[in-house]
Amino acid sequence: MALIPAIAYAERGGGRSQGDSTETSGTQSGRSIASTVRYTGSTVGRGDSASRSLKPAGNWSPPACWYEPRSAEEFSEYVEAAYSETVNTPGQHGYAKTTVGEFRDRYKDSEYENYNLEKADEGYWWVAVRDKDRWMEPEAQVCDMPPFWVENGDAPPVENAITPQILAELAYNRVQLPPTEVALAPDAATKVNLPTWVWLDEATFKEVSVTASLDVGGLDIQATTTAKPVSLKLEPGTADAETYPSSGECTINTDGVSIGEPYADGKADETPPCGVRYLRSSGEGTFKLQATITWDITWEGTGGTGGDLPDGTFGNDQAVTVQEIQAVNR
Repeated sequence: MALIPAIAYAERGGGRSQGDSTETSGTQSGRSIASTVRYTGSTVGRGDSASRSLKPAGNWSPPACWYEPRSAEEFSEYVEAAYSETVNTPGQHGYAKTTVGEFRDRYKDSEYENYNLEKADEGYWWVAVRDKDRWMEPEAQVCDMPPFWVENGDAPPVENAITPQILAELAYNRVQLPPTEVALAPDAATKVNLPTWVWLDEATFKEVSVTASLDVGGLDIQATTTAKPVSLKLEPGTADAETYPSSGECTINTDGVSIGEPYADGKADETPPCGVRYLRSSGEGTFKLQATITWDITWEGTGGTGGDLPDGTFGNDQAVTVQEIQAVNR
């Protein structure tokens, strides 16, 4: 069944590598017009894994839908392509053809005249956009208004028309975090009752940012969302263990770029500032040490806008082998 051409979709595709960053943007293909929001920075692109994305704290989530402007020409091409594809598809249901025909008539020959092409310099069409990965969620159904015309200088009559803050929230969803694997000492296998030192250094433990921008329909706005690591939570993978500190929450060091402290010769009798002590052997298996980083999220946007967004987390499991200390017989 053909979709009524009233909704555009935001896609993750179209990215290209830029060293440690990626650039992605919406595209037009056939009858579908994807979001025209463009993302640059440490963001997920084509072929990248999304497994290192932020998990928002609490129940908050980035928007599943919003509204973006389109020129009269873009909108007319979109509707005509959707109409042509629907009516010319063999075996297409009659009600689908009727529905898309009524939709086309509304903007071409009825409520509006020829997609307002003769008024193209006086305003823009605004269309609903849904995150392609979330389009079935209830939150994505909020943007249910059919495409509507807005004169230059007027504000769109909807709550979630694209703004710098919405761009910041969309960028939140695109942040690609660095790997979270922590350094351990001992690293190969630790011993029962022996403190294991845990740390993250500045080489991998650093802030990342994504900029979302939109330059279409007389609207030129952007926002940069920055994720800064602030703490590391250790969960040993067994109740028979102790963490350092006892809360398991290792905060960022005063240098602002590292957590914990690398083990060095001469520290065998010291208590690590960040670490774990296992109280029993893992036997023939391993314990899953979970290391979860909490990231503080802020944003800055066009016109001096900015603020805070909910903290995000990301964690990995690491297999830790714990052996008994072998007694020496003399």
